[in-house]
Amino acid sequence: MSPKSKLARLIVYALLFGGAAIFLFPFLWLVATSLKPAEQTMSLPPTWLPRAYYATIDGKRMEVTRDYPAPDRPGYWHITEKPAPKTLAGKPTSAIVSAAEIETKIQPRWDNYHTALATMGGRRPTSAEGAVGVDAQVTFFTFLRNTLLVCVLGVIGAVFSNALIAYSFAKIRWRGRDTMFVLTLATMMVPFPVLMVPLYGVFKWLGWIGSLRPLWVPAFFGSAFNIFLMRQFFRTIPEELSEAARIDGCSEWGIFWRIILPLSKPVIAVVALFHFLWAWNDFLGPLLYLTRRHTFTLALALQDYQSQGGGVQWHYLMAATVVVIIPIVVLFFLTQKTFIKGIATTGIKG
Repeated sequence: MSPKSKLARLIVYALLFGGAAIFLFPFLWLVATSLKPAEQTMSLPPTWLPRAYYATIDGKRMEVTRDYPAPDRPGYWHITEKPAPKTLAGKPTSAIVSAAEIETKIQPRWDNYHTALATMGGRRPTSAEGAVGVDAQVTFFTFLRNTLLVCVLGVIGAVFSNALIAYSFAKIRWRGRDTMFVLTLATMMVPFPVLMVPLYGVFKWLGWIGSLRPLWVPAFFGSAFNIFLMRQFFRTIPEELSEAARIDGCSEWGIFWRIILPLSKPVIAVVALFHFLWAWNDFLGPLLYLTRRHTFTLALALQDYQSQGGGVQWHYLMAATVVVIIPIVVLFFLTQKTFIKGIATTGIKG
């Protein structure tokens, strides 16, 4: 290998690692914040690692918070006992000690996750609300169940409907097929905000507002992008296979079900993964159609959790966000080989 090629490869690797670091930085900061106590989430200067401070006050060794430097004593800090007493009469012990007397330890607060998930459901409804069918307790697992329901049903609808439509565009000859395909692709240029009002009107007429159906039923009616992906993949499958099946008396449905679909697992996995990711992260749809907390998805529940109590508990919010993100990250790593294979083999044949 020539020195120029080695240098070029080194530059490419450096750019790739630099780009990966830029994209990874927000996630690492998210995880670090989720493990911090409340007073360290917005501290200046910011710190990466969660820390715990210990000092001796009135002869007792205890965990403390560093409040601020003593204004008239350089090198000294005003510290307060942590946790503060929970009683109304109790007052936290405070003191001014030198920085050398404060012991610092790296101490992740794993209990942030338990507290965040336990409080994510919010308040308990009153008996009057319970009488009209509101859940006695909305929890994190309520939101998780709703999200999985929307994602799974949406994936089933997206794979089945898009595969059928793409097969007709790729393998069946009919008048106006190419024109209809171009018109289908043109729908990708219509942004969702343009369709919000008419779609809301349709779902309101059907009586679906406040339920999960507006979030997964549309998946059974096809998507231009997924149709394009599947059509391009279906065109890479040799036509001779379909012709041989027709000669043997197989119907178009039989060809589609027994030949095309078994050979299309990579692109099916890509479409399923794309729709699952989109449905899991979708916020605008739930915001429009869901009106009751026990029907919220995780994305909408996070926004609702942010406004609870009149303020943002950033360490709890970040902990809940990590829990919501982790399943998507794990899913991608488990399916990345099939995902990359499906993308790489899509569109080889024009």
